[in-house]
Amino acid sequence: MPFIGIIVFFITMIIASAVRVLREYERGVIFRLGRLVGSRGPGLLILIPFVDRMEKVSLRTVAMDIPSQDVITKDNVSVKVNAVLYFRVMDPSKAINEVEDYLYATSQLAQTTLRSVLGGAELDEMLSARDKINSSLQEIIDNHSDPWGIKVSLVEIKHIDLPQEMQRAIAKQAESERERRAKIIHAEGEYQASQKLRDAAEVISEFPQALQLRYLQTLTEVAAENNSTIVFPLPIDLFQHFIKNKD
Repeated sequence: MPFIGIIVFFITMIIASAVRVLREYERGVIFRLGRLVGSRGPGLLILIPFVDRMEKVSLRTVAMDIPSQDVITKDNVSVKVNAVLYFRVMDPSKAINEVEDYLYATSQLAQTTLRSVLGGAELDEMLSARDKINSSLQEIIDNHSDPWGIKVSLVEIKHIDLPQEMQRAIAKQAESERERRAKIIHAEGEYQASQKLRDAAEVISEFPQALQLRYLQTLTEVAAENNSTIVFPLPIDLFQHFIKNKD
């Protein structure tokens, strides 16, 4: 009886080692006596005991954090930059067979590419053209990781850590830029106002009655806004029209 129990136990262990169940997002890369058979799954897989070996690979998108990298920009500014990388395995067989550890390899590739690309850009470009740099990083990493069966979908720079003196310089530059824009807007307003005054002067020079009407309108506005009595000198020009008609 003990001998039969041992036999049943070993049979159970063999069956358990031969049966695999993979989820929808998983694939199994199978090696048979060391030779690559291919990827299988999802669902139920039956392996040949002691002959087949399976390595499980997830097909879900991986969000990998790229550690902060010390970068010297093209204009010799030392900064620290970190980013995030989004990728997924498209070919499980290549991801297992073509590279020893595809997660570690992708991480190292992303770090070196980040330093290389940002080292060839100036600080202003790094701050203002971040989308362009992200696209360049994504394209380079994707091209290099394609032989591993990996597709890089997105690379995003998360944070650029500037030295304190550089932060103060950028703040002063931004303040100067705001002052410059304010002066330009003020000058444009003065220029437009002078054009309107010139147009008004031309109208009044052609039609002197317009000045008299404006004078009367001003009297009406002042009288409506204030309760006090205000004495205005009355220009004699207002009566010239009536005097001419009388003559």
